[in-house]
Amino acid sequence: MITVTGGHGFLGSYVVEKLRARGHRVFVPIHSLYDLRDPKHVEAMFDAVRPDKVIHLAASCGGIGANQKNSGKFFYDNILMGVNLMEAARLNGVSKFVQVGTVCSYPKYCPVPFKEEDIWDGYPEITNAPYGIAKRALLTMAQAYREQYNFNAVYLIPTNLYGPRDNFDPETSHVIPALIRKFVDAKRRGLKEIEVWGSGTVTREFLYVEDAADAIVAATEKYDSGAPVNIGSGYEIEIKGLVAVIAEIVGFEGTVRFDTSKPDGQPRRRLDCMWARKAFGWVSRTPLGEGLRKTVGWYLEEDSNAS
Repeated sequence: MITVTGGHGFLGSYVVEKLRARGHRVFVPIHSLYDLRDPKHVEAMFDAVRPDKVIHLAASCGGIGANQKNSGKFFYDNILMGVNLMEAARLNGVSKFVQVGTVCSYPKYCPVPFKEEDIWDGYPEITNAPYGIAKRALLTMAQAYREQYNFNAVYLIPTNLYGPRDNFDPETSHVIPALIRKFVDAKRRGLKEIEVWGSGTVTREFLYVEDAADAIVAATEKYDSGAPVNIGSGYEIEIKGLVAVIAEIVGFEGTVRFDTSKPDGQPRRRLDCMWARKAFGWVSRTPLGEGLRKTVGWYLEEDSNAS
């Protein structure tokens, strides 16, 4: 039995589907029954389910705006969930604990491409530092538990994800779903101009959600080392270029104005993913343009059904 926290969420839903397709039995905890911030709830979950493996995907997170508004909550929620789950997994003899981290843990001015050994060489970008530090602390916990208790905890670092089923709430969404919704709404309303946060000159790496799920499943089945592993596409794009691609897919022909009074976040992001290829044979397969078309198509269908 594999317990997948956050298995009803964006990334988690794909991980659960892929695990079940490969014959694994999967349990997904429901927040209303098991608040993972409460150690008593976590203990009750382990008593009820007795998993052999745990994949920890549940997280409190969002885009730049959400990180700025919820810095304390994101730190508190993420540190407590990870600490409670890893300790309970150790005490209950779980054979493998897969902790999924975040690219936000890397230093703001990390050399590009980011290598796993660079994660401690500076403070994260300030707008997402509390979230990134909370996740980074769980890497220390995983490695300490491996050293002291011989606990098989592995740590994966995915880059920015996108795809169908993403969060399109304008208050909490990340950049790709936020842009897709903004362009679709503008086209429907006949707007001639839209506004985008930041200068547009920073770069990001994006990974299609199903590729990320494949990496997590592969690591769960094949990876047993304490060294953290980057999970990314290896493709870096300037935000202005991303905006142009999404506008073209949606069919928005108006003007885009970049609001430079809003924060850009980290200057550049791209991961070195050679270790994932060597360690468990994973590489990303979905080109950005293809993934964006699938995501826009899914959103348009969902939006039409909701109308």
